[in-house]
Amino acid sequence: MHSTPKDNGQATTRLILVVEDDPTILEFLCEILEDEGFVVEPRESADAALKFLEQSADYVDLLLTDITMPGNIDGADLANLTGDRWPQIPLLIMSGYQTPESAGIKHHASFIAKPWALGQMLDLVEHTVKSHSLH
Repeated sequence: MHSTPKDNGQATTRLILVVEDDPTILEFLCEILEDEGFVVEPRESADAALKFLEQSADYVDLLLTDITMPGNIDGADLANLTGDRWPQIPLLIMSGYQTPESAGIKHHASFIAKPWALGQMLDLVEHTVKSHSLH
């Protein structure tokens, strides 16, 4: 019996918006996060993720995004837009090539380099969500 953010405003379920243009990585990430009890919203582009945020930002407990993606905006743009418009949402950035600094992300963001280890990713997700919910 899962409560989803749509059931009530006080849902205990934490929703993670996962943005990754590689469908294999996206599917794997979503599976492991769901196994940990998170609700995930997968998106294959920053453009699609931004559309979701415009409708449902109140429910999002974490934005987990890759930096390099095709589309009008990439993960760095998405992180900056999220930080500007929805500062309550913590940012977790993953990349094999860049860092938040090199990509021009101007908001505080946790960072994990690709290829990441499973335990490392889960620890960082837990830590980022928890440390934010204390504020």
